[in-house]
Formats: sequence, C-alpha cells, structure tokens
Amino acid sequence: MTEPPVEIPNLPSERGIDRLVSALEPLSRIVQPKLYGVENLPTDGSLLVGNHTIYGFLDLPFMMAEIWKCRRIAIRGLGEHAHYAVPIWRDLLGLGGMVRGTRENVRALMRARQTILVFPGGAREVNKQRGQRYQLLWRERVGFARLAIEYGYPIVPFAAVGAEEMLDVIVDQTSPVYGQFARLYEKLMGFPTPPVVRGVGLAPVPRPERLYFWFDEPVDSARCGSRYEDTVAARALRDEVKRAILTGIQFLRDERDQDPNRGLIPRLRRRVE
Repeated sequence: MTEPPVEIPNLPSERGIDRLVSALEPLSRIVQPKLYGVENLPTDGSLLVGNHTIYGFLDLPFMMAEIWKCRRIAIRGLGEHAHYAVPIWRDLLGLGGMVRGTRENVRALMRARQTILVFPGGAREVNKQRGQRYQLLWRERVGFARLAIEYGYPIVPFAAVGAEEMLDVIVDQTSPVYGQFARLYEKLMGFPTPPVVRGVGLAPVPRPERLYFWFDEPVDSARCGSRYEDTVAARALRDEVKRAILTGIQFLRDERDQDPNRGLIPRLRRRVE
C-alpha cells in the first residue's frame, strides 16, 4: 500500500491555543486535573505514549490544556484514519493541530522536533469492553518504537486515570445481539463499535470525576542506534514503555485513593476557599 503524502496542518497560534484552553476552563474547574512529572517533558520534541481511556476525548483535551498552561508545549496528536473519513469532524481535528497518523507525517513531525502524542491501543482502547478498565490493548504494534529508534527520538511514557470511572460499559461487542451489529459495523467501517455506556444515573452523561496524569522521565531510544528495522529491538523498546505506563497507571490509582479532594463536593469547596 502506498504511503499517503505528508499532510501536516498548521498549529493554532499561541493566542489561538490560549483561547482553546480558556474555553475549557469552566470544565477544568470541575475535574481539576492533577499532574505529576510534567517537568519531564522535553521542550525540543518528544513522543508521548500512553493509555487511551474510554471514548478518548473525556480527558485528552484537559491533559493537553494543562501541559500548555504549565510548560507552553503544544502537542501534535496522531489521529486514526477512520477520523478522516468524516468531513466536518476531520476539519475540527485539524484546527486543533491533530495530524493523520501516517509514518511520513510522524517523520516530518520528528524532523521538526515537535511534541507528538500517540496511543498504540488506538480505537481498541477507546472502545473498551466490560472488565477492560486501564488495560493496554496494543496487540503487537511496534510502529511508534521503530520511528523513535529511526530518529533517536525520546519517548515519554504517560498515564491517565479518572476518565474510566466517568462511564460504565453496559453493552459491548461481546453482547449477543449488539455483537452481531458490532462485527458488521467494523467490517464495513474498519473501526470498532463504541460500547453502550451509562454515567450519571442511567444517562450516558460522564460523571464529574477528577482527572490525574503522570509523565515519566524520557526513554532514550537513541541507545538502539540504527536498529529501527530490527523487530527485536523495537519490541524491547515497546515493552519497556508499556511497563512504565502500567506502573504509572497504578501510581495514579494509588494517589487518587489517598486524594482528599477526589470527590466533587471537596473539590468545589476547595475552589471556593
């Protein structure tokens, strides 16, 4: 299959990013994101690799906004090809700086020393089934590791906790009737079917959980030399990053359990005080 041409939408201006961040502020006051290790992000480019939470966009905008507020680092998220089949949606993603996740686009971003965000679990992790909270559904993907080795690009493993508790999966691809529809949908669209969820009461409205993010120290992919075509080297790097993310997820869950401001009422009271 021929690789699509390089297509990198322009980032919004700093003023434009500030406006986007400001638009999130009312919701940020509710979820009050808590960050650990944000100082570990290099200012001259890195590859952020982490766990994708259910539905994907419940926590990601807040993480990107907090990084911008703390470090003034703009992030180029990599989007699945299925996103770009929907005209208006793909335009909105482009306005936010998202880039179609092709190898050539990633190479161009790395040459420009930009900060890139990738979720190896992709749509599988976004559309989790019951009992899959905080699992990494990566299969055997090593593409991000190969590209990092090729360019000697630092990888920053990160973890996100909180969004998985915002919604409960009540019907998924394993359910008899829905499963038949889901298999047909995926065959036609090439994209897993979203699960049926509930949040506040029986409605699919996310609960106002607090969000937690953790960033590890960069993993030096340059130590692998020019072995980007070596599957063994790529797998070893991928597995190292995966272990770090799982460690980060557990760290955040432990921190959350001890957080006196985890609940909505304590958070709101804290804002008032």
